[in-house]
Amino acid sequence: MKKLFLSGIIGAYLFLFPEFGYAQGCVAIRQFSGVGNAVGQGNFQNQGDWNISANYRYFKSFRHFRGTHEEPERIENGTQVINWSHGMDLTVSYSFTSRIYALASIPFAYNERSSLYEHGRTERHTTYSSGLGDIRIGAGYWLFPESEKRKGNMAVGLGIKFPSGNFRAEDTFYNVGVGGQPEIRPVDQSIQLGDGGFGFNVDFQGIWGINSSLFAYYSGFYLFNPKNTNGTRTFRSRESESIMSVPDQYSLRGGAFYSVKQVHGLGFLLGGRIEGIPVSDLLGESDGFRRPGYVISVEPGASYMLKNLTGTLTVPLALVRNRTRSLTDIADSTPENKRHGDAAFADYVINFSLAWRIPKKVPQVFNTL
Repeated sequence: MKKLFLSGIIGAYLFLFPEFGYAQGCVAIRQFSGVGNAVGQGNFQNQGDWNISANYRYFKSFRHFRGTHEEPERIENGTQVINWSHGMDLTVSYSFTSRIYALASIPFAYNERSSLYEHGRTERHTTYSSGLGDIRIGAGYWLFPESEKRKGNMAVGLGIKFPSGNFRAEDTFYNVGVGGQPEIRPVDQSIQLGDGGFGFNVDFQGIWGINSSLFAYYSGFYLFNPKNTNGTRTFRSRESESIMSVPDQYSLRGGAFYSVKQVHGLGFLLGGRIEGIPVSDLLGESDGFRRPGYVISVEPGASYMLKNLTGTLTVPLALVRNRTRSLTDIADSTPENKRHGDAAFADYVINFSLAWRIPKKVPQVFNTL
């Protein structure tokens, strides 16, 4: 029973912490791996062990919201904005001890954005962006040693985000230049590959065994982006929104994981999550254009572990989508005209990850006698 419980909790670490954040549409919640979540085995990972993981994410956003109110007429009259996003995070982690680890995460993305209003409001066209995103490195620490008899553990981590992703990606916009000619402009903030600022994040993750098959889990992060704006033009009508902001980002997740005793390596999870962009940053100024908001989702998923390789599929389904009022919305409002920008959100996100644990090789000792 003890061995079965240990196997289940290791499996739960592998299954539950491959990644953190997901873009959901015009609210630019970029792909983001919290420091420590790609480690997988948590404090059960031995000194000298490596973990290599790849996380793929896809969504299509097209439903427009102001606050929590959906605007279905946008779809009915064909004026909705549609974003298609494909993201891949490649993450490598290393355990210095069974409790201290470090990792580096390299994201890549391919995005498409179909819009009417960005092309003179007369024709629908599509803009694109693809390439490297903002690289993250960091380290974490599991609070309790293996020697203590506990049913679970908790880790805390710190990381740095580098502005390696292109935050000035451009494409052709039609019917917007002189005489209605095409013009090269920066693509919308939601499909920019990076935000243009150095940032740092704090994160945590934890798991607790309820019995030999059932585990409770939780994780979260907050990304601090102290930089105010990144200098990229938006070509929006309001002067206060003419330059893109560099916003903070956050995510919180929790739920239950069930390890199937009858099928070794198979597990299912069901939880909830919230992720979003705040109206204003915790550090630094918050000028420029941003689409603040959040998504609350229910998150079912399944995983299978074969030796040191684990595959995980989760599909967060949006329950609440809220495009909150930005600082520019509030500042530019009058008693007669209360401004409240909109944003397009996805119904669901598809996430698939593969994690490969590479244990430290133990030297063999041969008896020469």
